[in-house]
Amino acid sequence: MALFSIHNVGITGIASAVPGIVADNLKLNLLNEDERNAFVKRVGIRRRRIAPPSICASDLCVAAAERLLAETNDKVEEIGALVFVTQTPDFLLPGNSMLAQKRLGLSRSTYLVDLNQGCAGYVYGLATLSGIMCSARIKKGLLLVGDTISKLISAEDKSTLPIFSDAGSATLLEYTTASDPMFFNLGADGEGAVAIHVRDGGFRHPFRKQSLDMQAVGPGIRRAPVHLAMQGVDVLQYSFRHLVPNISELLQMAGWDFDQPDYYVFHQANKLLNEGLAKKLGLNFAKVPESLADFGNTSSATIPVTINYRLNQLLPHGSHRLVLSGFGVGFSWGSALMQVDSVVCPEIIELN
Repeated sequence: MALFSIHNVGITGIASAVPGIVADNLKLNLLNEDERNAFVKRVGIRRRRIAPPSICASDLCVAAAERLLAETNDKVEEIGALVFVTQTPDFLLPGNSMLAQKRLGLSRSTYLVDLNQGCAGYVYGLATLSGIMCSARIKKGLLLVGDTISKLISAEDKSTLPIFSDAGSATLLEYTTASDPMFFNLGADGEGAVAIHVRDGGFRHPFRKQSLDMQAVGPGIRRAPVHLAMQGVDVLQYSFRHLVPNISELLQMAGWDFDQPDYYVFHQANKLLNEGLAKKLGLNFAKVPESLADFGNTSSATIPVTINYRLNQLLPHGSHRLVLSGFGVGFSWGSALMQVDSVVCPEIIELN
């Protein structure tokens, strides 16, 4: 476990953007009526946001960053570091951090980092950017986190199509000695690498004509090697096994009791998992905000989307204690604990 704290860096603003296209799982032809109703009740996802071909992860994240900088009145020349977290980059190369630097008009001296991370990506990105800013005493930094995972999903795969959704986010961090420390607990187990997996398209299995060949995997599941495949039960079991001790160790390091955080913002994988985690941790469900029903599983962006959707009226006023926890592809998992003060938190942007 990577268990550590970072001092003198705090969050000053969070913004999120989603595509304007809404898919309704209760109208999904891939499932029959009974399956649709059961899925929405059990998994908790009613609506998803789907990016058209013209919208990529950088478009969503840049839109969120522009709104955030406008809301905070920060100037682009003040940004000294940018970390971009995505599994669906615009291009194989260059990285999305360079695309975002150009589009936002950031300085040529901006420290740029790209991270290939999924459902734990927001926490990993926070740890990476805050660590860079702390060690280099960079005054302000931008964390851009987002994915257009729907572009990896087969339209004939009922195991993944009703789940995944698209979104992007921007988080502004500031170096100041007035900030309370942020605590992190990160972990991973590469043995679970194939549990959420896209086989073809990298250099181990390069894209070829056969990469597009659709194959029947099971009832209602047809996909090609370029599509995302997920062993959902394995992911669920692994998450239950590791997240409770991960969060417990984090609270212990910070010297906090379970009831001290005001909110626990979990990655939005499914309703069953999040309710199970809350019960195992003994949490009041009012402390566990969710965005699943209206935005689905937006991969790396679920935590900021949930914050902008459910806490945007609260975080700009006073101090709040947060636990943020993500888990998924890799397997990887990570939690962060912090106290935030007067965080700028605009409503979610729709990008058409």
